Order: sequence, then C-alpha cells, then structure tokens
Amino acid sequence: MKKDIILAGVGGQGILSIATIIGYAAIESGLNLKQAEVHGMSQRGGDVQSHLRISDKPIHSDLIPHGGADIIISVEPMEALRYKPYLATGGWFITNSNPVINISNYPKMENVKNEMNNFKNKVILDADKIAKDMGTARSMNMVVLGAASNFLDIPYEKLEDGIKFIFGRKGEKVVEANLNAMKAGRKIAEQNK
Repeated sequence: MKKDIILAGVGGQGILSIATIIGYAAIESGLNLKQAEVHGMSQRGGDVQSHLRISDKPIHSDLIPHGGADIIISVEPMEALRYKPYLATGGWFITNSNPVINISNYPKMENVKNEMNNFKNKVILDADKIAKDMGTARSMNMVVLGAASNFLDIPYEKLEDGIKFIFGRKGEKVVEANLNAMKAGRKIAEQNK
C-alpha cells in the first residue's frame, strides 16, 4: 500500500488538522508516514500545503515529485489547482468549491470551475455550505476529509479515532460535530464515484 497526498488550502481553514488526523490514522493502522509542511503566511490567510506519504514499506523522502501524488485534497479551489502538476495520471482531485478570495488578482471563478472540471477523477463539493447547513461551519475541513476518505486506503474507523484523539480535549459536542461532518462528506463522495 502506498499513498502520496498533497493537502492544500489557505491559513485558518484546517489543512493541518486534516494532515494530523490522516497521519494519526495511518500510524494507528501500522503504516509508515512522512510529512512535509509549508506554512506560507498561514496566519494571514496565505497558502498552506502539506505532503503526506503513507506506505506499508519504508519511505525515503518526505516530498512528493511532480506527477507522483495519488490525491490532491484541498479546502480551497485555486490552491488545489496550484498543485495540479503533482497529480499522477489517474489520481484523484478532491476540493471544496467555495473560494477564499484573499488576493486582488484571484482568477474569475468561471475559469477556476472550468479548470477543475477538466480532471477525470474528481470530487468537487461546497464543503462550507454542507458544514454550515449542519450547524457546524467550522467543520468544513472535515467534510473535505470525509470526501477524501474513500480514496485513502485507511480504515474509516481509524480516521474517526483520529478525530476523537485530536478534538477530544474540546469536548464531546465538538468531536460529534466533526464526526458528522466527515460522514456527510464521505456520503457525497460515494454518490459521485
């Protein structure tokens, strides 16, 4: 088993929480893990990305080469497109469709949507709306994680355990909200397979 994953988004959207949960689930599943993070002005809404490499064999590098990512998981559409050169042929493109327009030259959303629709294997969902409709707007990142969970080759229960571990100190209501958000994202991805 080997999965190379690029995580992308804007600071404050919870990309590092997704990385931590996937990492926890991988280790609890007995897999090897290497991770490299880049925090570009993340506290000011800048781009954030992380390379996650998961395998049942030893991993020698923490960086994913161009054309080597099995999955791009993103909570912001333009940030997802930024890492398009990393996606392997046949890889999955999973992203929130709701933009964070934090720069003056953000591309027209019509162009962003057209570019996203060019991917063969994709799950594009308005994770912000889904989370907000559930009454847990801050769980948008868990909706995206849920959509990606079908393609990670990690037992779903281990991802649930990761949420419990990461958010447990915040109380049962927060844990339950995040579990429900992940479940909603997974259901939508299953319907779009």
